[in-house]
Amino acid sequence: MILGALGVGYGFMTSHKSFEEVEHLLAEESHHGGGHGEADAHHVTPSQDAHAAEGHGEEAHTSVDAHSKHVTHVQHQIANRPWSALYVAAFFFMMIALGVLAFYAIQIASQAGWSPVLFRVMEAITAYLLPGALIVLIIAVASGTIGHYNIFIWMDPDVVAHDKLIQGKAGWLNIGGFAIRGLIFIAGWVAYRHFARKFSIAQDNAEPGDISNFKKAFRITAGFLVFFIYTESMMSWDWIMSVDPHWFSTLFGWYVFASMFVSGITVIALMSIYLKSKGYLAFVNENHLHDVAKFMFGISIFWTYLWFSQFMLIWYSNIPEEVTYFITRINDYKLPFFGMVVMNFLFPVLMLMNANYKRMNWFVVMAGIVILLGHYVDIFNMIMPATVGDRWFIGIPEIGAVLLFGGLFIFVVFLSLSKASLLAKGYPLMKESEDFHY
Repeated sequence: MILGALGVGYGFMTSHKSFEEVEHLLAEESHHGGGHGEADAHHVTPSQDAHAAEGHGEEAHTSVDAHSKHVTHVQHQIANRPWSALYVAAFFFMMIALGVLAFYAIQIASQAGWSPVLFRVMEAITAYLLPGALIVLIIAVASGTIGHYNIFIWMDPDVVAHDKLIQGKAGWLNIGGFAIRGLIFIAGWVAYRHFARKFSIAQDNAEPGDISNFKKAFRITAGFLVFFIYTESMMSWDWIMSVDPHWFSTLFGWYVFASMFVSGITVIALMSIYLKSKGYLAFVNENHLHDVAKFMFGISIFWTYLWFSQFMLIWYSNIPEEVTYFITRINDYKLPFFGMVVMNFLFPVLMLMNANYKRMNWFVVMAGIVILLGHYVDIFNMIMPATVGDRWFIGIPEIGAVLLFGGLFIFVVFLSLSKASLLAKGYPLMKESEDFHY
């Protein structure tokens, strides 16, 4: 965590460059034939011009000099990078906790008989949801208040004043509504997690035959899943899709859900394998881990279906307002854009299709690490093109942010894990789960 904080701090300290420094940087890139030279001025849209000029006075707004506009735009992209790196990492670890919460709720609602031995692992992972989600919301709001509208350009009043399309969305896209909706999402998710955990522990201490806490958990789970379906979609629109306020996809909520769902299930597998290797979770056998690996495989296929459906339909229809989203990513993010498809689809298919491989822990761990890296890159691809453009790089700010939030995630999860028995022994279906085999 300390190294991560230092990396993030370094990113912020080195991101503020003067106009002259950026001008010199662009001249060097142009001289050496770099991909970021003066010719990249075509990336600047009218709304980005207004956004980029923020903080440089009236002369920057009224200047008709294309060179000055481009330099100012690049200057703003460089300043955006540490904010964006922080936001991508914060959202990535938050979505793992939220994905596990959804998976946990589905297990309770369906009264699954195989998974209860893993409930305490799931409950521990979801403990990160409260701090993780609040951090994401704070970064988002801070970037548009104490920052210079570093992530969401619709938070910049100068951009809104010159952009008719964003003006039409101002009833939804405003900082007050954004913050209030975010707090409602977080309150609902965390309230469910709190009461589900409370009933789970209370069931452990209940009298034999008393399943009243189990019934309470079942009832609130049914309501939570309805709440989750709506709020997860709205969260994906607010916290991710609105970084590109001119673009939208009706599939986006499902697409983000698939990413968080498979990432959460993967962390359940990795954490269970780790604990079992340390002598804990003796009641978890290879059949349980095999089933978790099947979910990793199956949801990876589901994610690929959604990715291809969204990409293919937009690309084939070739409507300028829609296809620009993918053109930007293919032109400037070719390696991460197509690389994440390999990591999130091709690799899991090759590694986990065979039933025997799903029973080999080191195979599952290797596939899981690649899946998590792939979905980090997926979030990276969603955020970075709209905030830093072609100025992206996975360096000290990005690695530092991952270490910072990864360290916090591990601390919170294992602290929660230590506060209750690793076996939810009072759960009515626990005997079936412990005896689970093929």
